[in-house]
Amino acid sequence: MRHRKSFNHLGRTSSHRKAMLSNMAASLILHKRITTTVAKAKALRSYVEPLITKSKDDTTHSRRLAFSYLQSKEAVTELFREIGKKVGDRPGGYTRILKLGNRLGDNADMAMMELVDFNETLLAEKSAAKGKTTRRRRGGKKKATETPSKASAQTADQPIAVTKEEAKVETKSGPKAAVEEAPKEENKKDTSVADNKAEAKDETNDNKEQDTKK
Repeated sequence: MRHRKSFNHLGRTSSHRKAMLSNMAASLILHKRITTTVAKAKALRSYVEPLITKSKDDTTHSRRLAFSYLQSKEAVTELFREIGKKVGDRPGGYTRILKLGNRLGDNADMAMMELVDFNETLLAEKSAAKGKTTRRRRGGKKKATETPSKASAQTADQPIAVTKEEAKVETKSGPKAAVEEAPKEENKKDTSVADNKAEAKDETNDNKEQDTKK
């Protein structure tokens, strides 16, 4: 009977439950991340977090207590060398449980349990977010002073308006204008030739008149 026992037995005897949690805690310490059911992950959290707290005090007594729970020398050395130094400033909450959905065979709720300080992707995102933060100040006067300079810059960048007459002059200055001017010059030449001929006729008439008088 389970009178006044509030923890989850996980459907196992006491010795089986302790051995399973010891094995899972050693795996979590060595690999920093394991996949299990949600019920086992919650039971493991209350089993392994007191051991991580003991790892902050690296003494022979703390190591012997951790070994009595883990039963693995490799896990104890990893706990005190790597994990204890990295979580020294954290006041608890060393693990994270992420639900993964239901298992195909028996539809059990699955979860991934990991150590918080060893997830490199989340730590990199947090550091990047901290680096991008900027302080904003209220600067109404600065904006008012900056507006004319912006307006002048915009006017400098904008193209100059061109009137219709200037546009006509510019269009006539092309090769078509040269073609149009060419016949005008030919007409002038023709008129000058006609004037020369008329003057030559007048001179010949004058000469004839003088001959007749003689």
